[in-house]
Amino acid sequence: MGVRISPRATASASQERPVNVYPGARPATNPRIEEPMATTRFDAFQRFGRTLMLPIAVLPIAGLLLRLGQDDLLKIPFMAAAGGAIFANLGLLFAIGIAFGFARDQHGAAGLAGMVGYFVLDAGAKAINPTINMGVLGGIFSGLIAGALYNRFKDIKLPAWLAFFGGRRFIPIATGVACLALAFIMGHVWPLVQRGIDAVGHWVIGSGNIGLFIYGVLNRLLLVTGLHHVLNTFIWFVFGNFTGPQGLVHGDLNRFFAGDPTAGSFMAGFFPVMMFGLPAACLAMYRTASPENKVKVGSLLLSAALVSLVTGITEPIEFSFMFVAPALFAVHAVLTGVSLVVMNLLHVKLGFTFSAGAIDYVLSYGKSQHGWMALPVGAVYFGLYYGIFTLCIRRFNFKTLGREPLAIDAETDAEAVLPVARTRAHGYIQALGGIDNIVELEACATRLRVSVKSGKLALDPALKAAGAVAVVRPSEDNIQVVIGPIADAVADEINAELHATRLAAANPLAASRP
Repeated sequence: MGVRISPRATASASQERPVNVYPGARPATNPRIEEPMATTRFDAFQRFGRTLMLPIAVLPIAGLLLRLGQDDLLKIPFMAAAGGAIFANLGLLFAIGIAFGFARDQHGAAGLAGMVGYFVLDAGAKAINPTINMGVLGGIFSGLIAGALYNRFKDIKLPAWLAFFGGRRFIPIATGVACLALAFIMGHVWPLVQRGIDAVGHWVIGSGNIGLFIYGVLNRLLLVTGLHHVLNTFIWFVFGNFTGPQGLVHGDLNRFFAGDPTAGSFMAGFFPVMMFGLPAACLAMYRTASPENKVKVGSLLLSAALVSLVTGITEPIEFSFMFVAPALFAVHAVLTGVSLVVMNLLHVKLGFTFSAGAIDYVLSYGKSQHGWMALPVGAVYFGLYYGIFTLCIRRFNFKTLGREPLAIDAETDAEAVLPVARTRAHGYIQALGGIDNIVELEACATRLRVSVKSGKLALDPALKAAGAVAVVRPSEDNIQVVIGPIADAVADEINAELHATRLAAANPLAASRP
């Protein structure tokens, strides 16, 4: 069924548009127009959180190879070594991924510059002090430097006799020089910085159940901003040390897969919530939906529940009730913290490469301690979530999926008065206020992060009619559209249509040729 979207007033075709606001874009008008930039420090932190997802998304294949190659499974040494190599080079992966993600047009030159910067920083610092191991943080520093320099200097013009090294070719050179200076600094001050990081890490780990509870609660509460990725990076890849077969490793995730018997406490508690608790919340929302809406929301809730159970991706569920029932989301955050504490009290050590779904549970079970306890605890959590959600939704009349007429009937209302969208991408574009209202659009796990000229032109009912589960507005000109795991594919479709439409507007004669 086509999605019908409200018409929008658009700017004239001659109006100047920002350049490089989507991958592969080229300026169609004034090349001196500056690209969009994060308007606040909070926006910059959000962008940083988004870029962390690219290197983290590599971990499932690393965990799969590492586990399947172990002696207790397929006993294929070269497969285990291949997976171990990815974990051993996480710093390099973060350098490339963050640089690529920070580049506004996501050009490969930024990733290359991040790699160059990491090599220079790592080798330079170790030449000064061989004991230095910056790990993932070295990759983060290099990636941030490369991404920032790319955005600033990718169009730089050099004198004619140096013209070959201008433009994007200049970025790896500039990054190498910048990271060389940073290597000199870190070679002398990093041991002091590392001692500070270790002290914080030991405090977090040593705080026991209190630290686990606080981490679990913050992990969920920060979800709305996307900053939970930043918190996770320190817990998973920075805090705590262990010397395993691959050498010195840092972080709860790294240490778990390297064989540290003390690691896994900061991951184990998520399995009961993601595999059992949130699917039970979906069942509760379905059971409490209006009878006439159950068919409409049933498939959506079933799909979201299966995604959470199998992969551990929970945002489509959480955003469906986060704003209509914030008290329920607060309860969910507390229950997550409690789950981490309960699993720790039961001496469960369990890890994951991406998230706490069934796939990671099966992969990491062989390395776990008392991993089977996740199932009975999960059964209890299934009952808790179902009971609490059912009681609260009915008692306080929360307008969750199936109980909010506007959210459920948005597609019907739109169809009654509006023209059919040509494609899925076109539907989202019109819902966001039209082509001229979109400044920048990119995907982050399960969300579209969109910068617009006017937030008033983007209508929530139209976005939900186009397929959104929820719409978040961190600021007046920034919108996050929650659509589930298909976010990357949808973002590519939208950016491709934006590029084609803008190119046709800039070159009408070329567009009219057969």
